[in-house]
Amino acid sequence: MKSVAEQSIEELGGRLSVLSRQKSDHVELDRLLHRLGESTHEEQLPVLLDLYRLVFPHAFAEESVLWPVMRRVLPDGEELTLQVEQEHQEVNELVTRLEGLELNTPERQAAIDRLVEVLREDVRDEEDELFPRLQERVSARQLRLLGLAWEVVDRVAPTRAHPIVARRPPGNVVAALPLTVLDRTRDRLDAIRLRGAGGAEGAIRFTTDALTRAAHTIEHLPAMRRGEDVSTRVDPKPGRPWLVVAGAVAAAIALPVAFARRGRKGGDRFRR
Repeated sequence: MKSVAEQSIEELGGRLSVLSRQKSDHVELDRLLHRLGESTHEEQLPVLLDLYRLVFPHAFAEESVLWPVMRRVLPDGEELTLQVEQEHQEVNELVTRLEGLELNTPERQAAIDRLVEVLREDVRDEEDELFPRLQERVSARQLRLLGLAWEVVDRVAPTRAHPIVARRPPGNVVAALPLTVLDRTRDRLDAIRLRGAGGAEGAIRFTTDALTRAAHTIEHLPAMRRGEDVSTRVDPKPGRPWLVVAGAVAAAIALPVAFARRGRKGGDRFRR
């Protein structure tokens, strides 16, 4: 079997093919991993945030769209996809651990080194084994249809680590909407903070911390863990009160609106 990395766009079924989209994301992932390796500890955060926004929606779309098809059309699809799900689970656990580690510590660098190693292993497994096997079983037209479905899910998927959520439907599908809202709000607030939030720095940190706690609380709902294979299951800790979730969701709506209004007022003053 010929690796996806060695095939042209035409061989992969055209630009709309799910395999072409996968290959494109893998090229971008390689670029980000090189940037991460060249970054100082202080420069790592924006690179990691870009990495998360690529990796987690990508993996979510695979788990929701591609792996169910592979389990259906390949005699050993269960074994092949489970191996990759285990790699995805380790990535989720490593990133969750990174969130609690201080900069400039050996523990943090070890976690980043392992994260890079697992991501590269994941790419090799997919490009050299899984995707060529899928290519043998489905037509170019089916690859393009899968590509469209994969793209839709990728654009609306969570962008952060959620190790307790199932790596399989229906749990991961149920988790998508609430976690996507929280994650992508965190992304916007982190972007504001990295650009320089001035006096709002404290409020942004407080809100992003609340959003993180809310997401972790939602992960503990039993519905979010349905369908999980035992080898990737994480025993959840007791959830936080639902008041945390309500407060975080309210902040997720109110704070970006406040920043947008402030930005418009500033623009009006400038025009005057």
